[in-house]
Amino acid sequence: MEAGQRDYDLLVIGGGSGGLACAKEAAQLGRKVAVVDYVEPSPRGTRWGLGGTCVNVGCIPKKLMHQAALLGGLIRDAPHYGWEVAQPVPHDWRKMAEAVQNHVKSLNWGHRVQLQDRKVKYFNIKASFVDEHTVCGVAKGGKEILLSADHIIIATGGRPRYPTHIEGALEYGITSDDIFWLKESPGKTLVVGASYVALECAGFLTGIGLDTTVMIRSIPLRGFDQQMSSMVIEHMESHGTQFLRGCAPSRVRRLPDGHLQVTWEDCTTGKEDTGTFDTVLWAIAPRISACLPTTVGHAKNQRRDQ
Repeated sequence: MEAGQRDYDLLVIGGGSGGLACAKEAAQLGRKVAVVDYVEPSPRGTRWGLGGTCVNVGCIPKKLMHQAALLGGLIRDAPHYGWEVAQPVPHDWRKMAEAVQNHVKSLNWGHRVQLQDRKVKYFNIKASFVDEHTVCGVAKGGKEILLSADHIIIATGGRPRYPTHIEGALEYGITSDDIFWLKESPGKTLVVGASYVALECAGFLTGIGLDTTVMIRSIPLRGFDQQMSSMVIEHMESHGTQFLRGCAPSRVRRLPDGHLQVTWEDCTTGKEDTGTFDTVLWAIAPRISACLPTTVGHAKNQRRDQ
């Protein structure tokens, strides 16, 4: 199909922060624009709406859960300032999660309204390339859709990585794709990894009163200033987060009582040890790119975008 005969001037694959900003700016400049966005469910079945990682499983819910943790700290400090608050004050994960999830859903709707206001067409489909100007997707009813554009931008971001070489990692673990959408408290949690995602999650889990352990294979916050990284770890330890340093998990299995038994190895001595947890959260780097390869022809070759 030649230029001028295509459906759109610009087609953006991916409805996250970058993709939406690009689509809305192009529309404001008078271009005919469409956004294609689809979230492949996580291995645990978690899915979400328009807005990408930041809105759904990143910055927004993380900051709200951190606020919950900070409020808990203020309540614990309150008696020192004359407030008669009965201690300890229990935290209700279900109530917090429902409020956070409802707020995120309102943002999903807001993004859809913004696209509509700017006359940007939104397609909730998985997309694959047919050629350099055409993508193919399948709608919910099974109908195949072909979309063409003069220019196509890939803005699909990435997804967390599972260490599939570890027995039971995929079957029993979760990632940051899931933690913010849990209906029930994760309980005693092992966070595997020392990325900023790992430490942020461990921080708010500790802050709301959960028994939280971080397993670090090598160094925390690789790529960041290590003097500052050490201060972060010291601060977290002083507030109750536990750390297993120089350890690497080798196996996760579910016990008859439903708890998870994690086996790990001390990377220095080679000695094995085990621990029991309610939840294992994988937060290891790097994240997997959700970028689409070019495929020819068929909807069967479609790959996810988010």
